[in-house]
Amino acid sequence: MIHCYSWPTPNGIKIHTMLEETGVEYEIHGIDITKGDQFKPSFLKFSPNNKMPAIIDTDGPGGKPISVFESGAILMYLAEKTGKFMPKSPRQRIEVIQWLMFQMGGLGPMLGQANFWRKYSPVKVPYALTRYTNEAGRLYNVLDNRLRKHEYLANDKYSIADMAVWPWIIPYFQGVKLDDYKNLKRWYLEIEMRPAVQRGLKILAERQAPGKAIKMDKAAKEKLYGKTQRDAYKRKVAA
Repeated sequence: MIHCYSWPTPNGIKIHTMLEETGVEYEIHGIDITKGDQFKPSFLKFSPNNKMPAIIDTDGPGGKPISVFESGAILMYLAEKTGKFMPKSPRQRIEVIQWLMFQMGGLGPMLGQANFWRKYSPVKVPYALTRYTNEAGRLYNVLDNRLRKHEYLANDKYSIADMAVWPWIIPYFQGVKLDDYKNLKRWYLEIEMRPAVQRGLKILAERQAPGKAIKMDKAAKEKLYGKTQRDAYKRKVAA
């Protein structure tokens, strides 16, 4: 049984999709990041960076429980566990892994910054708005160019690389228009129609709709972006 501790953000959605695509038995535990669930000691035991998603597999390697945090690592773990959406050929595996790392190290962080500065920042900083909006457009172009000659991001087969990238292209607040990137739009719409993706989008959607602004009061913003983050880290270090 996979216990998934998550919230319907792009990083959460990628894991929800993978669970549905593979058909593994799982149970979802909502981690409401606006209420500070990510700072609870019980969660920090297996997600030390106080970020969701994280999983606990009660039937891990050797039949023993194992916990995994970081969404990219979770995708790789589930791919290896199920033998799905990750090729066995070393060359083909590298194709998948490099696009997965593109999302983890570039696309996700940069689009996350674009979303923050354009939607959630308490002050408008023109330089930040320009920098991250332009970077969002650059990254969209990287994907659009790749998908000009490829059906999917790696090996022309649907993989965990596509699952990782797709939720970040859901229209949030990046300041770019998907209609301007015809190859990326084709890919996006094709994946959107997958039944497992549709099921994944429904997970916890009654609590936070994918693609919609997170409803946050001052206290919620403080938990996500303020002193609570630093204090939680200090408590962990002291422990």
